[in-house]
Amino acid sequence: MQTPIKITDRASIPLRELRFTATRSSGPGGQNVNKVNTRAILRFDVINSPSLSSRQKQLIRNHLATRINKEGVLRVVSQKSRSQAANREAAIERFTLLLRESLQEVLPKKKTPIPRATRERRLEGKKHRSLLKEKRTRVVSSDE
Repeated sequence: MQTPIKITDRASIPLRELRFTATRSSGPGGQNVNKVNTRAILRFDVINSPSLSSRQKQLIRNHLATRINKEGVLRVVSQKSRSQAANREAAIERFTLLLRESLQEVLPKKKTPIPRATRERRLEGKKHRSLLKEKRTRVVSSDE
């Protein structure tokens, strides 16, 4: 039995849910490129996966919207290596990384007050600039 791919502490995907296909690669390989299908394409059905909760599926669909087709299938391609097995492993690693990033909950940013020293420095700079501009104006005397 194959061990599942551990994404996070709460999520793991069994290998049986992943579908692999191989096609001819445009990457390295010399004459091998023209003969052997070395590009690995990993497909994972996000919508119909029994391993993920509905919340996890929603997070993945939101974060990876450009990589998921209309049927809800995530596609990851690897063609870095000359061997199909190495490309398959690279696709699994990339898949794991993508899911791990998409399942991280982004905490809302807390608004913090502007520090007093920063506010005072800003106002001092504005006063200084104002004085410089004031000095540039021509002084009109009341004698004329």
